[in-house]
Amino acid sequence: MSKQARVGVGVVIMRQGKVLLGLRQGSHGEGTWALPGGHLEWQESIEQCASREVKEETNLNVLAVQHLGFTSDVFTQEDKHYVTLFVTATVADGDAELMEPEKCRQWQWFEPQQLPSPLFLPFATLLRNQPDCLCD
Repeated sequence: MSKQARVGVGVVIMRQGKVLLGLRQGSHGEGTWALPGGHLEWQESIEQCASREVKEETNLNVLAVQHLGFTSDVFTQEDKHYVTLFVTATVADGDAELMEPEKCRQWQWFEPQQLPSPLFLPFATLLRNQPDCLCD
């Protein structure tokens, strides 16, 4: 059986000049800081995936989504290949809640100039390819 790349969606949520990141656990990239997001499901639009994943992970309601870019990353240690579609999203007021503690240790807002380390590989690739993508 041949291996195939999986499709992920990463959601850039900015509020008052800060970006929302979660500390991953229980999956590839454990111990890295990542945007909300997840796997694109069968026949799901990118916008639907972004809204669903943000709600499932943070309990925030997405109001609007715009396409941002994509990356293609190989997780050598885990033997996985992901194409990640990135979007920006506007969300309703409210605090990000820890809805999936088995997948994320915490949610936190960060200044784009003071991002934590290490970053999840697709997010780090996005920042390298589009350094201005976190401009509010």
